[in-house]
Amino acid sequence: MNQVEKVRTILVVDDDQMLLAYLSEVLQFAGFEVLAANNGEEGLALALEHEPALALLDINMPGISGLEVARNLRHESAIPFMFLSSLDDMEIVKQATKYGAVGYLVKPVNHSQLLPAVTAALARADDIRQLRNNEVSLTTALDAGRETSMAVGLLMLRFRLNRHLAFQKLRDQARAQRRKISDVAKDMLQEHEAHHTVAKP
Repeated sequence: MNQVEKVRTILVVDDDQMLLAYLSEVLQFAGFEVLAANNGEEGLALALEHEPALALLDINMPGISGLEVARNLRHESAIPFMFLSSLDDMEIVKQATKYGAVGYLVKPVNHSQLLPAVTAALARADDIRQLRNNEVSLTTALDAGRETSMAVGLLMLRFRLNRHLAFQKLRDQARAQRRKISDVAKDMLQEHEAHHTVAKP
């Protein structure tokens, strides 16, 4: 692994001690940091404390099941997870997908299955994270764009200008104040709203 690349942490939760040790060893050998827990309660606590890059959860465990851990992770964090199960059952796979799993492995698991599945799950989790970030950025940009368009419309009405000249007027005002167009637009809309609210009988 490249030294400048950040070592990624994987949480493994399984009540089978031998499998837990094996999975941890394979992942550590592949260059990951590993957190290991043999029950759902401990796994959930470790996940929320350390925020690993991925949680690998056994579905069937006494106490809190892997599905319950996943449900808690979805509500309380953005930690991606994949499931481990000895049941090669399409209903379980559907349930895992419904919970938002980024991967699914059927036991018995060997290293030739584990590493490609974990790598693919991490890549998918990164894609989802990027999409969420882009969605937030896009929403912010759209909000700013909407305010600018409304301010341009206001200037068109107030000064009887066409759209191009109204935008130029807004841009000149922003340059004169050394501020962003979107900030000037937001202030203009707030002033307009305040004026009309006060003016109402």
